[in-house]
Amino acid sequence: MSVSDSKPFRLHSDFKPAGDQPQAIARMIEGIEDGLAHQTLLGVTGSGKTFSIANVIQRVQRPTLVMAPNKTLAAQLYGEFREFFPENAVEYFVSYYDYYQPEAYVPSSDTYIEKDASVNEHIEQMRLSATKALLERPDTIIVATVSAIYGLGDPTQYLSMVLHLSRGELIDQRRILRHLAEMQYSRNDMELRR
Repeated sequence: MSVSDSKPFRLHSDFKPAGDQPQAIARMIEGIEDGLAHQTLLGVTGSGKTFSIANVIQRVQRPTLVMAPNKTLAAQLYGEFREFFPENAVEYFVSYYDYYQPEAYVPSSDTYIEKDASVNEHIEQMRLSATKALLERPDTIIVATVSAIYGLGDPTQYLSMVLHLSRGELIDQRRILRHLAEMQYSRNDMELRR
């Protein structure tokens, strides 16, 4: 989808802001327009904080990064924002490790423990989808965990590793194969995996 194909943020909900929400929404928008780098929205569980932020997103019409402290809350927020914004790019960006054991040394037993990890390929695909949406669409909401944003690297380097193809485009197969090789892809006829 190209930038011109993206849609403005349009909140889908049967609810209207109530109680303290209208004032909180207005103050958050005012802070954004004033260029505040940090704002905090306080409220007890079930008070409608996600709904309030959804209203802010719809009003300011800007790509949004929602940070969560852990995968459980990130998954909950991702689901809620997808319901609020079904026409927009709501993406999930969390650590792709199902299991991660950093390398370690235990001096008491003179034991070295190798680093071990298990990558969840579905979550890795969701991370790539989030990155793609952020680079291509202004109507993007990324729900991420704090730990997932470390070590992302340079966006320029990421973009240099993208191969753009368009439907109906006449392509030179050898040129594409050469370009894929330059991007360090290798051919594998043995299995349909990465």
